[in-house]
Amino acid sequence: MTLLAGTSLISVPARTVHRYVEVDGAEVFYRESLPERADASVLLLLHGFPSASHQFRRLIDSLGRHYRLIAPDYPGFGHTRTPERFTYSFDRLADVVEGFTERLGLTRYAMYLFDFGAPVGFRLALRHPERVTGLVVQNGNAYLEGLSDTARDFIALTPESPGAESTVLGLFTLAATRAQYEGGTADPALVAPEGWLLDQHFLDQPGRKQAQLALAYDYKSNLAAYPAWQAWLREHRPPTLITWGTGDPFFTESGARAYLNDVPEAELHLFPTGHFALEDHLPEIATLTARFLDRLHV
Repeated sequence: MTLLAGTSLISVPARTVHRYVEVDGAEVFYRESLPERADASVLLLLHGFPSASHQFRRLIDSLGRHYRLIAPDYPGFGHTRTPERFTYSFDRLADVVEGFTERLGLTRYAMYLFDFGAPVGFRLALRHPERVTGLVVQNGNAYLEGLSDTARDFIALTPESPGAESTVLGLFTLAATRAQYEGGTADPALVAPEGWLLDQHFLDQPGRKQAQLALAYDYKSNLAAYPAWQAWLREHRPPTLITWGTGDPFFTESGARAYLNDVPEAELHLFPTGHFALEDHLPEIATLTARFLDRLHV
């Protein structure tokens, strides 16, 4: 690359490959950075709802030259293709992500847990604690006190609840998707529209709303698993970095602070933004994540 006189190159984006791998009949799409060092630390990026691996594209660009960042799309999300009779539950998402890590030969990795990434990642941690080198938690809830009233009301819905299906399906509209990105942000102008537009594109694909409806009703399984996740944290005390948008309408600041009860050594950073904190606080979170991964590699 040729630079103009008087300029300097601050950072060079990572080279990233985009591939599929077959896991239990699903064609799992993923993004993987190509770091400069063969022994680079591995960070498994676990996305949230209603997004996919593309939510991490700028983080991968920022850090992928120095660390191996790997971001799969879950079944029912993004570019991943699933068999016609696939059963959508959080256990099954974890099954597929577990198989994905094994297909890629990942035996030691840190995990970035965001939103749905927390229930997927903690399931992996309970199954294979020896593989987890550390956790980066960004608006990934694991405590009852972290649930807002809105979240509690939504999670309480069952297929038998009056109006439940229309309520859940209302979350899959463009207006609701956009609100998840912009809600709680100090400056919505910092949030690029491509994220919510791409999310909506995938939500509108055949069968996707039914998949998300099933996962919405299954979210109760995560609350039932909270005590096991918390016990795992207390027992293993993994190195933990917590970055949290305090304006998140679903997962409140109390959920971020609750981690300190079980992992008191965790590093906590709060940001004046919403659910998708990476959208408008990438520089800060990327810097914190890089420093965290460097400490793990020592």
